[in-house]
Amino acid sequence: MGHGSDGPPPHLGGYARHVPSLNELVRQHTTLTDADVEWLHLLVSEWQLLSDLSFADLVLWIPTHDGTRYVSVAQMRPNTGPTSHQDDMVGHLIPRGRRPLLDAAYDEGRIVREGDPEWREEVPVRVESIPVRREGRVLGVIARNTNLLTVRTPSRLELTYLQSASDLAQMIAAGSFPFPGEQVDMDAAPRAGDGLIRLDADGIVTYASPNALSAYHRLGLTADLVGCHLGRTTAELVPPSRGPVDEALVKLASGWAPRQTEVEANGGVVQLRAIPLKPKGVHVGSLVLLRDVTELRRRERELMTKDATIREIHHRVKNNLQTVAALLRLQSRRMDSAPARMALDEAVRRVGSIAIVHETLSQTLDEQVAFDEIADRVLSMVMELSQDGRVATRRSGSFGILSAEVATPLAMVLTELLQNALEHAFGTRASGTVEVSALRGRAPASPGRGAKAEEYLLIAVQDDGRGMPEGFDPQHGGNLGLQIVRTLATGELGGTFDMVAVPDGGTRVVLEFPVR
Repeated sequence: MGHGSDGPPPHLGGYARHVPSLNELVRQHTTLTDADVEWLHLLVSEWQLLSDLSFADLVLWIPTHDGTRYVSVAQMRPNTGPTSHQDDMVGHLIPRGRRPLLDAAYDEGRIVREGDPEWREEVPVRVESIPVRREGRVLGVIARNTNLLTVRTPSRLELTYLQSASDLAQMIAAGSFPFPGEQVDMDAAPRAGDGLIRLDADGIVTYASPNALSAYHRLGLTADLVGCHLGRTTAELVPPSRGPVDEALVKLASGWAPRQTEVEANGGVVQLRAIPLKPKGVHVGSLVLLRDVTELRRRERELMTKDATIREIHHRVKNNLQTVAALLRLQSRRMDSAPARMALDEAVRRVGSIAIVHETLSQTLDEQVAFDEIADRVLSMVMELSQDGRVATRRSGSFGILSAEVATPLAMVLTELLQNALEHAFGTRASGTVEVSALRGRAPASPGRGAKAEEYLLIAVQDDGRGMPEGFDPQHGGNLGLQIVRTLATGELGGTFDMVAVPDGGTRVVLEFPVR
């Protein structure tokens, strides 16, 4: 029976099913060790290259605990050709004997090919089995399945792909690929389609794909690559102004070791990755995958420059605000009028709260801040400027990460609420406590909040002082500080504001607004 006839395992019924992870399947069905599993993860992280070079689908089969069946633990489809597996194969179980090629590859530890293609849903498929070896033991088998429906006379590029795929398959069967200890970010690493160069054992270019040649033209190469020693040619392209040529670059471009680097010359930047080919334990050549990343690096530099500029602006704004606060503080000391001094001191606190936000933003890579730190600093600033230690403050809960457009007005609101509590709840002699609490959560959908749920932040500032005056209207009454709070809460933050009396004495101010 062909691959297309295999159904899902007994515990996975129907068409819509959870696709289990490699770790889950290995733990449930096999006896592989943790080190074996790490080897399989390393293989699976690399095998997109084998799939693309082979123009074929790959499915990794591992024997089960009792050795009577195989379980498929991973699957890869090619980016370079049509798939031969329309359905997900991960999690399927098949008995030994169902696929003789799997049995032969696993039992004999060699690559097994089928003479005649299989026909699956009127599509001819060439089937091969590649044993996966680690430290002399065969852990499983890769089934390599090629859709032959669009096969034609292969080009030079396709022949190079297939020869390279054959070399990699032999290295997998021998346990020499992937390379242990080599850390490759496969999301950022070049792929076969980005550009491919084939070297012989002496580092001479025997083939360069059109994309690879274009990348080297970007670096300033005017001749053809074929026949050149890639290491020396690459080193010659690097301008002397960049210092002596790194010997590692020559070795990388010569393909003697699995390495990766970037070459910058003539205004272009090319990413290189060398993969030595030793199909029978002997170095026969190398694959060099490369990608022109000139525009990508240019955008990254622009973003880094932009981020640095924004941080510098926040730093300068903070410095300017601190200068303004110092000038206001000096002016306050020269005032004979107590109300005037109080007004200037309030201005110092307002400017200081904004400066705290800009100082925090100057230390981040984006326009996001952890507001808990800002809240603690605002608490310290207000207490330092307003009291002599008779009133204790504390904070509970977490504000979380907030954007700059929320953090700035919220810092001002918090400053005003704390100052209002200190001035009006305790007077000049009383002592007590002021607590700031924050609760961040997701509000249920309601007509007032819209059709779907949204995240919100609920903030309360509660004191145990003498409470609000009788008949006080928190929505319209109060001093300039409360007017600022109402304006920022409803306007800038788009939320609600209220003040209520605490039954045991004191006042509770509640602010709620959505966090976008």
